[in-house]
Amino acid sequence: MFEDLHIVTLTRDIPEHGLPKGSRGAIVHCYTDEQAFEVEFLADSGEALALLTLEADDI
Repeated sequence: MFEDLHIVTLTRDIPEHGLPKGSRGAIVHCYTDEQAFEVEFLADSGEALALLTLEADDI
């Protein structure tokens, strides 16, 4: 389903990181159980906004 470097979209707001629903990020690591993923979110300038561990339901 999801793989490293796939672009994903948030299904919910994450206000503590300033990320609204619909924000796009890239998967940088898939855990072996495929239930959690490390996702990096970048600003338009290329600056990293957040690197979060998210569950499949979040993306």
